[in-house]
Amino acid sequence: MTHKTSIHRLKLTDFRNYPTATLALDGRHVVLTGENGAGKTNLMEAVSFLSPGRGLRRAVLADVVRVGATGGFSIFAEVEGMEGVVEIGTGTEGEGETVVRRLRLNGTPTRSVDELTDHLRILWLTPSMDGLFTGPAADRRRFLDRLVLSLDPAHGRRASDFERAMRSRNRLLSEGRFDPAWLTGIEQQMAALGVAMTLARREMLGLLAGLARSPDDSSFPSAQLALKGFFDKTEGPAIELEDRYGEALASGRYRDAAAGRTLEGPHRADLLVRHADKDIEAERCSTGEQKALLVGLILAHAKLVATMTGHAPILLLDEIAAHFDEGRRAALFNRIDALGGQAFMTGTDRSMFSALGERAQFITVRDSVLVA
Repeated sequence: MTHKTSIHRLKLTDFRNYPTATLALDGRHVVLTGENGAGKTNLMEAVSFLSPGRGLRRAVLADVVRVGATGGFSIFAEVEGMEGVVEIGTGTEGEGETVVRRLRLNGTPTRSVDELTDHLRILWLTPSMDGLFTGPAADRRRFLDRLVLSLDPAHGRRASDFERAMRSRNRLLSEGRFDPAWLTGIEQQMAALGVAMTLARREMLGLLAGLARSPDDSSFPSAQLALKGFFDKTEGPAIELEDRYGEALASGRYRDAAAGRTLEGPHRADLLVRHADKDIEAERCSTGEQKALLVGLILAHAKLVATMTGHAPILLLDEIAAHFDEGRRAALFNRIDALGGQAFMTGTDRSMFSALGERAQFITVRDSVLVA
């Protein structure tokens, strides 16, 4: 049985274009409509900060603070979460390069924002992701890692630790410091972290494959998923894979020094997506087909999160209805509703969401003012 996770109250202070704003919600889906630039996406971004990381825009924290504000921003939310009702407060302190993010749960400071995943999982889809299949591999890796992170909160720390170790190795190689003991220690750390990252990514693709290829209806095309570019075949115990990667790093020191970067590792992998029904690569599909593929993947992942955690995630779907006809929009809303959670959706035209009917709470955004 899947339990619902929902936000019942949201209050912002000095966040983007909002000096202050309060949103009272009743647990239904939320549709935010208004002209471009009114602040709809900013509200969605505020909700995304109820999860670890830098939000759906991956913003520098100092840039999120309202222009002219004398302090940091703050977000307060009352949430019916995975461990019951909880009050979440998060925001920033400091200025310039010293800006840090803080988190309070029920008024008590926490050691890490990672504790947010104990209470809710948040997934999002934004227009900036529309070029995922035709853009650089780094965007697809980041997309996949976000999917992994929603089920495995430790994945983010592994990835950041790997990047830190790789930078240390690259610096030593660029300086010509080929101390075997020092490099071997760093490479062993990279091997353990890199293999763990790869196995976590492949496990996610394995879990997602069945759902992504078996949608509840035919409105969104099925996807075939694969990971390529690093350990394309990962048979054998993890320790053997770590040894193989460690040996590859050691033997490639002079090559990497000449290149100025590490040429082999999980940072070189790519997520491959195919339109299963047409058996063609996603990047060769039409713009509309690519959008439908991406939406289908997000919905499949949301269903996986609900199945694995027992709680439906909160979905943030920015400008979600703009590219679909009336029939596909209705099918999309039915799929969202069937997940059993709460979704936030934005658009310029309220009529595009008419198929939701009473299943949604409609709010108009006008120049940072919210009108129910």
